Amino acid sequence: MFLKKQLPLLVAMFMGTMMIIQFFIPHPFSKNVYSTILDWLMIVTAFTLLIAVQSTVQMHITKIRRKVTDWQSSVIVLTALGITVFVGILGGAYAPTNILMKIFPNVQPGSDTPLMYLYIYFQTPMQATIFSLLAFYMASAAFRAFRARSFDATMLLITASIVTIGRVPIGQFFYANMPEVVEWILNYPSMAAQRGILIGVNLGMIATSLKIILGIERGYLGGGK
Repeated sequence: MFLKKQLPLLVAMFMGTMMIIQFFIPHPFSKNVYSTILDWLMIVTAFTLLIAVQSTVQMHITKIRRKVTDWQSSVIVLTALGITVFVGILGGAYAPTNILMKIFPNVQPGSDTPLMYLYIYFQTPMQATIFSLLAFYMASAAFRAFRARSFDATMLLITASIVTIGRVPIGQFFYANMPEVVEWILNYPSMAAQRGILIGVNLGMIATSLKIILGIERGYLGGGK
């Protein structure tokens, strides 16, 4: 019970308190401790990626076995994952491996490696396609949201219309100073609202961190309480 419940709480309390205190101690030892913990964080993150890959493979294998709807997509995902892992191990990421250099002596570090080739010519175009489709979904959602049903919705509709028109060349056709108006909206009212939201988010992060350090929030233990 101590190893499952109390020890994680003590570790979280100790590490959280230490990371807060080290910001107020301008000493080389404190900076070295901070750098060492960041290195540990990178190592732990690497293991979490392995867990994520294992979870993804297990989930898609389950879909294939049960023949759920669109299980063929799971086959494509696993095939692409296997090819990417094989290419990365054999050919390297940014720098070619010795095995690849023996097969292709003219390969240079950078985009010439097979893994970077897959990233540049396969993953990047697919990401651009997905984001281009998101633009239409955002336009559809904005059309449904910007209905003048109240004063706030009316102000949002007017502001969004001004920013949209001012961002295209036709805006200057109607009003020569339209780009300046758009920049003023983005730099002052919009920026003020964004900063207010960020302050609220940061206060929420501080509150959550304190709850974890004090042992009030125990959701990361897996039991909820």
